[in-house]
Amino acid sequence: MSHWAGHLCTVAKVSLLLLLVSAVFFQSSLSERVPEFALTKIEESDIKDGSGKEPIAGDDADPEDLEVFYPTHQWQAVRPGQAVPAGSHVRLNLQTGEREARLPDSESGKSDTKEEKRRKRLNKMDIDTNSFTSQELKKALAKMKESEKAERMAHEEEVRKKFRPIEQLKEEFEKLNVKMETDYEIMDKLISKFNSSASTLDEKVAALYDLEYYVHQVDNAKDFLSMGGLRLVIEGLNSTEAVLKEHAAFVLGAALSSNPKVQIEAIEGGALQKLLVIVATEQPQAVKKKALFALSSLLRHFPYAQQQFLKLGGLQVLRGLFRQPGTSALCVRAVTLLYDLFVEKMLLEDSQHGDHAEEKVQQYRRVQLVPAVLEQDWCVAVPGLLALPEHDAREKVLKAVAVLMEFCRERFRGDAALGATLGLLRSEYEELAAAERRDGDGDGYFQELLGSVNSILRELG
Repeated sequence: MSHWAGHLCTVAKVSLLLLLVSAVFFQSSLSERVPEFALTKIEESDIKDGSGKEPIAGDDADPEDLEVFYPTHQWQAVRPGQAVPAGSHVRLNLQTGEREARLPDSESGKSDTKEEKRRKRLNKMDIDTNSFTSQELKKALAKMKESEKAERMAHEEEVRKKFRPIEQLKEEFEKLNVKMETDYEIMDKLISKFNSSASTLDEKVAALYDLEYYVHQVDNAKDFLSMGGLRLVIEGLNSTEAVLKEHAAFVLGAALSSNPKVQIEAIEGGALQKLLVIVATEQPQAVKKKALFALSSLLRHFPYAQQQFLKLGGLQVLRGLFRQPGTSALCVRAVTLLYDLFVEKMLLEDSQHGDHAEEKVQQYRRVQLVPAVLEQDWCVAVPGLLALPEHDAREKVLKAVAVLMEFCRERFRGDAALGATLGLLRSEYEELAAAERRDGDGDGYFQELLGSVNSILRELG
């Protein structure tokens, strides 16, 4: 029994000895370990200087330098009081115990923060943002603004040297007796010159020529009417001078175009009768062309004028042009006018219209074009113009023939000359259309003319 007690005592002593040796070894190993595993590392030099006193922070640092932290893609220590831009990565360095930050890395390896974009712009200019304080950057920005202002002022000065101000131009114009006039004032002077007995023939013609330019505008035409110019121009149609008649008719046609107010005043002023007299009597062809232009402007979209035109034998006057030699161009103009009147009436009747349009439809129905056309043999006169060599004239005549087909079909079928002419035109336009297709133009001008000819031939059976 005593033997086992002594043995246990010896074992306890050995265990105690091993425990003491382990404690000594562990303490030694802790004292020799590398400090990177420590949570903090406090250096005595950070607390006291060599004299044993605590160091005093220097006052030479600009406090604004510590306001903003400029991160990079490398970890940097964040000083106390510095603001870290949003989106930055922040960590606590276990080695130094300091807070560190850097820019985040995107999948593409580039930062998406506004700060990084700003730094990229600065890097392109070779500016090290860490070498400038906020005050220095503000001063640099102020200098940039001053530089921009100086450049702008220099540009403005350069512009001033090249161009003169409007006030100076006005003064110079006044010295030269040059006055900026309105259209109304200009037309008033031109009307006075045309109406003056002291003006020469050339001056009156020049005044009419200039007036034609201004009265194209609707408002100017109305002013022209209120100034008495329309009455003077209508009276000019009675002039013994052919050149005055020509230009007076030209001005009248320009003023009448799509201007109902002027059209009404013209029809009441006797313009229709005077124009028909010019077309019916022996006049130079240039005068008759301008008279037909004015007549067309007066009749278009004005059913009352069309009624008066028929009552005065207007279609008969136009039909008389076909009996005069050398008037093929005038005949084409007359056929074009007839075509326009027919199409204008048909389009209005076929359109959807309200009460106001219905009244106009009733006015057009009182315009009896078809009986006058049949009575005066327009079914014979119109096809004869297809023999003209000009393609433009043929195009207009083909359109007129197509419109008259409804009323003149039997007359057209009995016209052997018309059938022969259409056959020749088809052959000619087939060749021209084929040439267009070879040039890559499948829907060219001659192809359209060929289509018109074929359409008429199909109608005639």
